[in-house]
Amino acid sequence: MTLLNTRSLLLASGITALAPAIGHAQETGSEDSTASAMPELVISATRNRATVSQTPQRTRIISREEIEQQLAISDDPGQVLSNLIPSYSPGRQKLTNAGETLRGRAPLFMVDGVPQTNPLRDSARDSYTIDMDMVERIEVIYGASAEHGLGATGGIINFVTREPESGSLKQSVTAKVTTDDDVSSDGQGYKLGYRLSGQSGQWDYLAGATFQERGVYYDGKDEPIGIAYPGEIQNSQSYDLLAKVGYWIDDNQNVEFFVNRFDLEGGDDYRPVSGDRDNGVPTTAEKGDLPGEPGYNEVTTARLSYTHADWLGNEVDAQLYSQAFRAQFATTPYFPYQDGSGNTQYDQTRNESDKLGAKFTLTRGGLFNDHLSLTTGLDLLQDETKQVLVHTDRVYVPKSRFRNVAAFLQGDIKVTDRLSLHTGVRQEHAELDVDTYQTIDRSNVTQDNVTVEGGKPDFDETLFNGGLIYQVTDWAQVYANYSEGFGMPDVGRVLRGISTPGQDVDTLLELQPIVTEQREIGARFDWDRYELEVSYFESDSDYGERLTEENGVWVGNREKTEIKGAEVTASARITAQHKLGASYTYTDGESDTDGDGDVDTELTGINIPPQTVKLSWSAAWAPVLSSHLQYSHFLDRNVDNDELDFDGYGLLDGSVVYRSPVGQVSLGIENLLDTDYFTYYSQAARVSDDYYFRGRGRTVSLGYQLDF
Repeated sequence: MTLLNTRSLLLASGITALAPAIGHAQETGSEDSTASAMPELVISATRNRATVSQTPQRTRIISREEIEQQLAISDDPGQVLSNLIPSYSPGRQKLTNAGETLRGRAPLFMVDGVPQTNPLRDSARDSYTIDMDMVERIEVIYGASAEHGLGATGGIINFVTREPESGSLKQSVTAKVTTDDDVSSDGQGYKLGYRLSGQSGQWDYLAGATFQERGVYYDGKDEPIGIAYPGEIQNSQSYDLLAKVGYWIDDNQNVEFFVNRFDLEGGDDYRPVSGDRDNGVPTTAEKGDLPGEPGYNEVTTARLSYTHADWLGNEVDAQLYSQAFRAQFATTPYFPYQDGSGNTQYDQTRNESDKLGAKFTLTRGGLFNDHLSLTTGLDLLQDETKQVLVHTDRVYVPKSRFRNVAAFLQGDIKVTDRLSLHTGVRQEHAELDVDTYQTIDRSNVTQDNVTVEGGKPDFDETLFNGGLIYQVTDWAQVYANYSEGFGMPDVGRVLRGISTPGQDVDTLLELQPIVTEQREIGARFDWDRYELEVSYFESDSDYGERLTEENGVWVGNREKTEIKGAEVTASARITAQHKLGASYTYTDGESDTDGDGDVDTELTGINIPPQTVKLSWSAAWAPVLSSHLQYSHFLDRNVDNDELDFDGYGLLDGSVVYRSPVGQVSLGIENLLDTDYFTYYSQAARVSDDYYFRGRGRTVSLGYQLDF
């Protein structure tokens, strides 16, 4: 095969919708014959490069077509993920994604395999580090996983960026305007984008840029939605710059450099107005100067990778990566100090995190007459994080250095033509280094509270996974899986919250790792035009972390937690032009709040999503005209704390796309029925007059795209 043909096939397989396969019911196009000719896509987030039907647990690849369907309606990553991923919590519609969980636990977010999650001080903004226009597909691994090390106690969500297109220079221009249904001037926003890519000899390249200005959000009663202290996506500006260049050494070897810069900054001309939760009065916003500096996200992700498809019969993948993450939070009433005139002022905080890492993977297939495939590798990570007070220049969370070394071995065994065994082990060694520091006095942040002796605690964990897949018939497959995930508690939250003198970092039990064990069984069915997947899981941690709010501040409680749930997804291609989809998810969990070893208290909405039913209908009315309609219903949920009971609601969204010779036009409507509701987080996660937000009302988006 020539170099050009090899590259073209690899690129095409990376940007084309999946072929029908057991366990994958996601294709949205109408060209069934073309899709069937394509191989099933590999999940790059799996270290052994498995496909969906080769994994003994629930996985999913979300195609670019599905992402575009959602972006026509809303470009909020939280909304997109909630609409597309069963067992993902309802989106908060804020810059922070605190409370957006996967199967009741925190997922590990990655961009092209580079971790975005911050293990030392969780900013709860790790899904807002790249513009979704730069994403080609989203890979989802459900449940605890140690494949990429730290942080994936709830699963993995990997944003795979766009690949250069084959052939000569290709360009794309996009424009979009968004408004509330009253067309209020301050409720309007717009977005512009440009992308070019191509190949030249042994080089391929891609560059893209987006700029977006968002208006104020309005609820179903045409009132402005409240401003959240941690950070906002409404009334904000953002840009994204992406560059990718690759060089093919020969047919099998490729070197690629990728860099992405994402910057989002909130506005300063609207301020929050507290609500009255007891009387059903929502938190709103009004015109006026926001005290302090606006909140923002500034994230630069870079990766240098080398792949060899046939090095002495092995597949080799090596990556070096870095991430610089800055998250500034808006001013809150929780950090008072006295200025030079004796007046009370309030400070704001900024997280600063820098990562350096490497991943080395080697896979050898075809062993023992194609009955065994082995994957081994080594992962290295260094993370330095601190949290500072912006105006007083104080350190809120001391600089913490985290170093992690992990080696792993994964085996895939073909026992018979129908039965396969998948098992592996990963050895983690981690070290935390914190110098002696002083906590701050929360009544006056210019004063110290207590001195904490530094230390270098280290941790060693051996993590196992094992699963079976049995091909019952050509159209039915069952699987069972056991996996473990390795995570750290929010280290910064622990360190900053110490108020008792005489503490030292080496003996803080609260810094011990979180090891999550997951058991899962499931079945996949593929009847040509009809697909169904059913799964049940249990996820336990003997020493997990449950967040509670104390005096406006989240505090981590180390407790035993047990979570269980079930997921059902189905699709039916009624005709070549019409496809229906449906899903049902149930998740529930408890924690041991009294330390007697038995779980006794229901986990609230900060962890557990509600039962959810989702329906969708995609239609191709003509080669140039298509539509998409989706309905999400979040069912009521009652917990031990009556104040955090949830009154469910349903949302209907829709979009229409028209393709003409001079470009593609899309019309999307979020909350088509203009439903008036309070968001899930506002009802079920936090009792606060300052965080009692209604959800976004009917919102209209008009988009245009021209490829040339």
